[in-house]
Amino acid sequence: MFDSRLNPKQHRTAVSELARQSFDVLVIGGGVTGVGAALDAASRGLRVALVESGDIASGTSSRSSKLIHGGLRYLEQYDFRLVREALQEREAMVTTLAPHLVKPVAFLFPLQDKVKDRTYVGAGLTLYDVLRGFQRTLPWHKHLSQKGVAEVAPSIRQDVVIGAVKYFDAQVDDARHTMMIARTALKYGAIIATGVKCETLIKDGSKVVGANVRDSESGNLIKVSAGVTVMCAGIWSDELHEQFGLTPGYEVRMSKGVHIVLPGSAIASEVGIVLKTPVSVLFVIPWDGKWILGTTDTEYTGDRARPLATREDVDYIIDQANRILAPEIRIEDVIGVYAGLRPLVSSKADTSTTKLSREHTVDRPMAGFVSVAGGKYTTYRIMAEDVIDVATQDLPIEVGKSITDKLPLVGAEGYNALLNQIPMISSDTGISEASLTHLLNRYGSLISEILTLIERDSSLGELLTEDLPYLKAEIFYAASHEGARCVEDVIARRTRISFESPDAGIGVADEIACIIAPVLGWSSRDRKRSVKAYEQYAERELASKQGVNS
Repeated sequence: MFDSRLNPKQHRTAVSELARQSFDVLVIGGGVTGVGAALDAASRGLRVALVESGDIASGTSSRSSKLIHGGLRYLEQYDFRLVREALQEREAMVTTLAPHLVKPVAFLFPLQDKVKDRTYVGAGLTLYDVLRGFQRTLPWHKHLSQKGVAEVAPSIRQDVVIGAVKYFDAQVDDARHTMMIARTALKYGAIIATGVKCETLIKDGSKVVGANVRDSESGNLIKVSAGVTVMCAGIWSDELHEQFGLTPGYEVRMSKGVHIVLPGSAIASEVGIVLKTPVSVLFVIPWDGKWILGTTDTEYTGDRARPLATREDVDYIIDQANRILAPEIRIEDVIGVYAGLRPLVSSKADTSTTKLSREHTVDRPMAGFVSVAGGKYTTYRIMAEDVIDVATQDLPIEVGKSITDKLPLVGAEGYNALLNQIPMISSDTGISEASLTHLLNRYGSLISEILTLIERDSSLGELLTEDLPYLKAEIFYAASHEGARCVEDVIARRTRISFESPDAGIGVADEIACIIAPVLGWSSRDRKRSVKAYEQYAERELASKQGVNS
């Protein structure tokens, strides 16, 4: 308790504790909702364990649009409660819960019809602003003329727009945010075990009393005792319900969302852009000197573990963007591509995924077992609170209400003060202000742990590559403090090199393996095996970029 480090020692301890302790709550799933549930339960004073078969955020929670937003599209579905809820969560994250990770970002909504668009979009964004309540850290929306659009976003075609509305949402590195929630849960006493797969539930008559889980490293099967088991499995929910012999009150359908990444030079704009498409909306999102464009929304029935983009997906995004951008984006401009699967709750097998609400469902198909599905990344904390509220009904003790709406994530404390101290820290350490700003916006007050590593070994203060902002210390830290257990964990989730680099990070994979090898106790053979595994992963992603699935 109070130590938030995820490292090999912590992992060994966690696996041993799974067999030794009896838990109030066992959480299955290490996505954002799962780690949120673990934090919610631990902060209520419960004994909590979380098991994840892969890495933290290895599924949908690392493949989102990186936005913390209310969801303009849900206003059209009259889903005002979801929008209001999401906007309030956005406000809390930007101001209190994770200001080091969640940042305001401005968007333009281009207008093409002088009367209809300006009235309709303006009214919608007025409602969007009103629904967030009285706490308003982000600015109110603002109407721009055609000339104003040209000044802010020269790439928007003047022949097709008559103006725009500028409004604000927020963005986040989803994988990093999810990992930091896990570290916060660990700090408050939760047992976090990655690489541990739940195989079967343990039942005592008509009640679930725990689960049998298998540690991938040792191959050992471990019996975990728990008062209630909470499943936060997202797109895996239906498969696990069947595996566990349970009949839930809902089904989860998968919608594939594809994003492409472009260099900063591809689009001339000071702000992001949001475009209405025939089926959804398309976001043009600024991303650390680059652009992320997405997303698609198509029903998916393929391999859950390997969602890949097709050439058709990429062409769709480019075609939609080119309706309003000049010069036009070309397929050759694309640096990276990634695809994620949204878990959508549905009760009708023939419902179109583009029309389904993103509201979540909490289900209790059997005493001692509760699951949650649906929702959206922005409302993860509400989903976690709701599922733990239901789960505590199976416990023989009185449990207090959730406090996570006032519980900052690790790194949040003192973040704003440290921002003011960047020039002084730069002078004292010799690290550039640009690098320190980068570090603060990834680690917050935990930057001290990074600086300590650099103080011990100055070579860790060097950039991993001149093309990206990551320091070698961040690579070491990914394994020593953030639970990275292989090269893929570092390149795909602790950093975002997998889609920020044209070669998906293959060129730095060996160096990364060398940096983390001492932390993980790897032999030369272990190192080469991890590099090879990542190369195979990256080659699939690169093939996807070219529109050829393998």
